[in-house]
Amino acid sequence: MAAEFALLSSGLDLKRRVFNVPILPLRVGVKNRLNCLVTKAVLQEQLKGLQKTKDLGFDVVKEIELRENGFMGMRKTKLVCTVGPACCSSEELEKLALGGMNVARLNMCHSTRDWHQDVIRKIKKLNQEKGFCVSVMIDTEGSQIHVLDHGVKEGDELVVDGGMATFEVIERIGNHLRCKCTDTGLLLPRAKFSFWRDGKLVEKHHDIPTFSDKDWSDIEFGISEGVDFIALSFVKDAAAVKHLKDHLSTKNEFVKVLAKIECLESLKNLEEIVETSDGIMVARGDLGVEVPLEQVPTVQEEIIDLCRRLNKPVVADVSEAVRQRADALMLSGESAMGLYGQKAISVLRMTSTRMELWGREENQQCFLPQIGESLLDQIAEQICSCAGQMANKLAVDAIFVYTVHGHMASLLSRNRPNPPIFAFTNKNSTRMALTLQWGVLPITFDLSDDMDANISKTTHLMKAKGVMKQGDVILVVSDVIPMSVTPSVYESLQVVVIE
Repeated sequence: MAAEFALLSSGLDLKRRVFNVPILPLRVGVKNRLNCLVTKAVLQEQLKGLQKTKDLGFDVVKEIELRENGFMGMRKTKLVCTVGPACCSSEELEKLALGGMNVARLNMCHSTRDWHQDVIRKIKKLNQEKGFCVSVMIDTEGSQIHVLDHGVKEGDELVVDGGMATFEVIERIGNHLRCKCTDTGLLLPRAKFSFWRDGKLVEKHHDIPTFSDKDWSDIEFGISEGVDFIALSFVKDAAAVKHLKDHLSTKNEFVKVLAKIECLESLKNLEEIVETSDGIMVARGDLGVEVPLEQVPTVQEEIIDLCRRLNKPVVADVSEAVRQRADALMLSGESAMGLYGQKAISVLRMTSTRMELWGREENQQCFLPQIGESLLDQIAEQICSCAGQMANKLAVDAIFVYTVHGHMASLLSRNRPNPPIFAFTNKNSTRMALTLQWGVLPITFDLSDDMDANISKTTHLMKAKGVMKQGDVILVVSDVIPMSVTPSVYESLQVVVIE
């Protein structure tokens, strides 16, 4: 297979080359204005003035962000918001979308089926009528034992929710425990318990299935409502993930499966779980029940690093996740039940943008091993690796990727390039799946097998929207297969100067 390298420009010095591609006379200056906290009134006023381009499915919030901050000022870390009673109205959901929400998460542990259906349909209506691009994720409840009886002895330490309160087991009386509180705190409904002996966790010995009957019912509900992601709770090994993916392949193959890492069993089988899943959610709070709190940040960093090496998106709570370059940050109780959900997402938006800028200045490097097994996958991987390096060395303004299934966009995201990645796809399922990928702005567009036509039309439409101008330099990557060539020659890498 050969990769096509082309330069669509004229009057340029073609003598100096990087990765066998001519160096262009580029503008070095970078705009990094951080206008992160935009009021709802200002955003809505700007929404009214946006041009409606039917041929380009552009997220209106990202369009505003691009106008305000330029290419290099766009936020790349995605934001996941848990929807609950405090933010389930159409008005509150719109506020979260305007604030930067990329994925709306629904926890099937709470509320009724009718409530979940209502929220999902409100989000889809907002996407359709207001031009947002917010995908929907549901969390399965999982099989749970709330009262543990696994080898508990007198003198053991009972820890509630990773340290919210602590008790010492004084006596066992049948199925009951008499305990003395040694560290007072708040005991919430559905609290999680762990038992410790001599500084070590007393491991559970219950053979609990990953899926309950309710989980399967919730999964079927999610499929029927067209959700984009299913986050699987209490994953202990890769078999459970594979079982769900096999089931989805007969129902809706476009639904992506995220495995929640929240227990010791999942950590023991972490690599195989990551390899099998479509993405990972780090449940820091639940991990803190079974892992000493001081070790949780290190464990999270190891999970994020593994996910990036294996090219799987990873969702985490804020903490060090931005510095560790997680794909997405998640609000849980802050948005679901808190009174200040909009302020919380504003803080996440501002923090992630500033940390991304710091990361560019620090020029973070990460060795990424080859993951492709076939020659085609390995070539695609190398093209995207070179593209990421070229984008940074040439200081291009943006990366355009034309993709049907999103694979090349995902590989580009894995390399964490400085410029934003605009992914043009003709499949809505691909667009929604890419909402979780770091640095990727997915856009629906009627792809042609004529690459020159794709480039010409998308750049024209972007200029018409006022988000691109003459002199901007873009790096173009494509996995669209022209009908006129054999499938063995199709990936391309080009540098384009907008005229």
